[in-house]
Amino acid sequence: MPPLLRIASVRLIGDRRVELTLTDGRKKEVDLEPLLHGPIFDPIRIRDELFAAVRVDPELGTLVWPSGADICPDVLIHDLPPV
Repeated sequence: MPPLLRIASVRLIGDRRVELTLTDGRKKEVDLEPLLHGPIFDPIRIRDELFAAVRVDPELGTLVWPSGADICPDVLIHDLPPV
């Protein structure tokens, strides 16, 4: 079975948009604004410096923030609705 497709790196490109580099080498632009809802995402959505702290968790292959917020990699990669 082939390895799961995950996120290898993230780059901020403006507003709440990011460019993801996937583990197969493809790049994808994603607007995170529609996904940043709920109490854990409120500070990230409102404050630029908190949003900019996004990074890729190397074990999970998805976006995470120091606050503990994360987004399912399949939602980001395959444009699925949030869980």
